[in-house]
Amino acid sequence: MIETHDLTKMYGELYALNRLNLTLDQGDVYGFIGPNGAGKTTTMRILATLLNPTWGEATVCGYSIYTGAKDIRRAIGYMPDFFGVYDDMKVIEYLEFFAAAYRIKGPARKKICEEVLELVDLTYKRDALVTSLSRGMTQRLGLARVLLHDPQVLLLDEPASGLDPRARIEIRALLKELRSMGKTILVSSHILPELADICNKIGIIEQGILHVNGSVADVMKQVRSDIVLNIAVTERLTDAANFLEGQSEVESVQDKNGVLIVKMNEGVFQYSFLANRLISQGFELTLFKEDEINLETAFMHLTKGITS
Repeated sequence: MIETHDLTKMYGELYALNRLNLTLDQGDVYGFIGPNGAGKTTTMRILATLLNPTWGEATVCGYSIYTGAKDIRRAIGYMPDFFGVYDDMKVIEYLEFFAAAYRIKGPARKKICEEVLELVDLTYKRDALVTSLSRGMTQRLGLARVLLHDPQVLLLDEPASGLDPRARIEIRALLKELRSMGKTILVSSHILPELADICNKIGIIEQGILHVNGSVADVMKQVRSDIVLNIAVTERLTDAANFLEGQSEVESVQDKNGVLIVKMNEGVFQYSFLANRLISQGFELTLFKEDEINLETAFMHLTKGITS
C-alpha cells in the first residue's frame, strides 16, 4: 500500500529525510516514532503529495507521488498534527461541506456523514457549533472528515497530541476500530505505550534516518540481549534467592519488594527449567514471568534525542 525507496528531502545542506525505505502492506498499522524534527511530518506530507522530495520515489496504493497525485489524494485520508476548522459551522454542516468537496451527492452525502459521526462517537454533537467542541472532540471530528470518502490509507500525524488521558483512550479505541475495518494506517505519536497497543509494525526515525523498522516483537528483541525474570514464592524468599544464585545459568538475583529479579547469563534464552527446579526444592511459585520491555524503553535505547 505504501512503498518508499531512498526518499530524501533536503533544505540546503540539511537532511530533513535521508534515504527512507519503508513498506506498508494492506491492513498494517505502522507506528512512526521519533523526536520532534526527526522527519515524521516531512514523510507524511510527501506521501500526501503536499511536499516534493529532493529525490527518491514513493508510491501509495500503487500510484507514484510524481505522476499519480490526484489518484493518491482520492485514496488517502491525511490528518495533520494541526488543522483548522470552520468555527461558525455546525458539526454536521462541517462534514457535509467536505463531503461535497469529495463529490458525494444527495442522500449518499447525508448517510455517510451520519455514519462517520457514529463511528467517532459524535452523533450527540451533530448540531453543535464546531467552536464549542473540546480538543479531543475536535480531533475526532478531524478523523471523521478524513473518513468521509472511505480511504484505503490513513496518514495520521500525532492524532493524540495535546489530549487529556480520557481523550487519548477514546482516540486509541477509534484507531483499533479502524484497524479492524482493514484500513492501512501510518500514525506518528509520542504516546509510545499506546502505539505498541495498536500497531503491528513500528519504525524509529532520528535525524531523518530510519534506524529501526519491523514488528513490535522484533524491535523489543533487538533492544534486549539477555533474559530477566520476575519470580515470587509464597515463603522462604531468601532461601529461593540463594538457590537461584547457585544456578550456573543465572548471572544475578535481586530482591525488589518481595519479587526476585533474576538475570540470566548472556545467551541463555530458555528458562522454564528454573521453575521445575524451584518446585522440586519445595518452593511454591506465585509469579514466574519474563520481564517485558516496553516501547518507551526501546525508544530511549535506540535514539539519542538528536534532531536534523
